[in-house]
Amino acid sequence: MPTHEQSPAMVARVAALLRALGASEPTGISTTELGKVTGLARPTAHRLLTSLAAEGLVDRDARTGRWSLGPELYLLGAAAGNRYDITDRARDIVDDLARVTGESAFLSARRGDETVCILSQEGSFPLRSHVLHEGKRFPLGVASAGLAILSHLPTRDVDDYFARVNLESEWGEIHSEASIRERIESTRVTGYAVNPALIVEGSWGMGAAVFDRNGRPDWALSLTGVETRFRPARHAELGTLLLEYAHTLSNRLKTHAVI
Repeated sequence: MPTHEQSPAMVARVAALLRALGASEPTGISTTELGKVTGLARPTAHRLLTSLAAEGLVDRDARTGRWSLGPELYLLGAAAGNRYDITDRARDIVDDLARVTGESAFLSARRGDETVCILSQEGSFPLRSHVLHEGKRFPLGVASAGLAILSHLPTRDVDDYFARVNLESEWGEIHSEASIRERIESTRVTGYAVNPALIVEGSWGMGAAVFDRNGRPDWALSLTGVETRFRPARHAELGTLLLEYAHTLSNRLKTHAVI
């Protein structure tokens, strides 16, 4: 039986597995791949997955052996959606943002030190960036949505974030603390964040934070596309639109409390 000290570590391992499974949808992921992604030994990952499968929280394809999220999580998610899901209130805004700009539009939610894309709409322009999609997670400060959210957090929260994460080790020198802090300052000046193809060459993104009724930046609207569609001369136009739509959604959420 786990000791009191071991229990938090066990919960963290299970949470890491479930997040990795979510990121692998809809194709699923093997036990070995899960171990690499989560930093768990393969036997440990397999033992936890087997226990989760017994509870219906994960499922395994008998033919391929790949794991995916289980049916019990759907039921739990449906119940939690009544408290946390804002997609119904944001769908028309995301759709309109894509229609007006021609770019792919997204809504991302903050979850701890990450953002996860929860809603998307493709634009009319035929060339698209495929960096972001529903279910995709990025650390705060990496993609434009996470940069917009991080930039609007209190300075103490930003300092605490950099004290516990090292983005440079995984995302390269361009994501060093100093580099991200420079982008934070720029975002605070304009109000919107710009990702100048820092994740995938030629794929640009811009984002604006969406606030809850207490003024917390818990979501972000963003646009992605190819570099030729995000020339500097167009930044002000796209940034202004993002801020306007983000403001509209923030005001909408103030009248419908979301926890």
